[in-house]
Amino acid sequence: MAELVDALGLGSSNFGCESSSLSIRNLIFEILFYLFSSYSTIFIMLPFTLQQLRILRAIATEKNFTRAASSLYISQPSLSKQIKILEENLDTILINRERSQISLTESGKIFLQYAERILILCEESCRALMDLKNGERGNLTVGASQTIGTYLMPRILALFAQNYPQIDLKVQVDSTRIIATSMIRREIDIAIVGGEISSDLQKKLTIQPFVSDELRLIISNSHPFAKKKVITKEDLYCLDFITLDSTSTIKKFIDKILMQNEIRTHELKTILQLNSIEGIKTAVSLGLGAAFVSSSSLEKEIKLNQIQILEIENLNINRQLSIISNPECYKSKNFELFYKELIRLQTKSKK
Repeated sequence: MAELVDALGLGSSNFGCESSSLSIRNLIFEILFYLFSSYSTIFIMLPFTLQQLRILRAIATEKNFTRAASSLYISQPSLSKQIKILEENLDTILINRERSQISLTESGKIFLQYAERILILCEESCRALMDLKNGERGNLTVGASQTIGTYLMPRILALFAQNYPQIDLKVQVDSTRIIATSMIRREIDIAIVGGEISSDLQKKLTIQPFVSDELRLIISNSHPFAKKKVITKEDLYCLDFITLDSTSTIKKFIDKILMQNEIRTHELKTILQLNSIEGIKTAVSLGLGAAFVSSSSLEKEIKLNQIQILEIENLNINRQLSIISNPECYKSKNFELFYKELIRLQTKSKK
């Protein structure tokens, strides 16, 4: 610091007396100290707190100040004050408050994306420390695409919960794309999906083959083909099909395999489209038509003898289920335990 003052030409030779020189010199020291302190503070202080980020997230979720405040166990005036301070510090409006309708501005939407990432990382860091302190405890968020989440995942979770009752499990069931996107956002720890993952998402995920899921052709016990057990590819054109919506990933996958086997899918007769596997199975059991459904969803119907499964000569429809995770996420002990359980089940299924 002294060298800096001397370099500025503020030494004693520039003043009439030494005492005056010293007082000016001290003043310069104080000014420079203040400037350097302020400069460093600018880079240390952030224009928001974690609580303000939580408040913004709660408002975005609830779309109502009162409900958001209640979810965070704070008063509504306190919530409003914190949002106002946040907007002032960021020098931008984050929330539209027109006609009692609460919504995020464009700036609010952008800032929320980063706020969620910050909060997830903070929560992840706490989990890592808790793992280190307590060992096999804490939470695990598991994802699954829709068919897997309905039929296969409950069995896996039940088995895991028996072995590790101290771990709290949370489950998110949605389309493969939404599950993969949530994984990238660090909202899910590990997931099992059956749909195709787009190339842009694949680059950000670790994808490992799990088990094969066979899609079976089912009909009612009263169907004319019920006694056949095995049919030809040409027989498919004689069936009335009940399918999922054309946008379904399973429907697209089935059509793709059929076309690869030289079956003219546009000539297959679809009489009904439903939005659930349960609805399709019920319609088939009532004799309304035939359908391709996951073998994992048929346990109850086979036990109760409600449907018949038809084999198709020289045609099997299998889809690969995959385990996905985020390579950039911290892998907790709970993650490792669940992953090992999946690998154990995978090995068992191959025997």
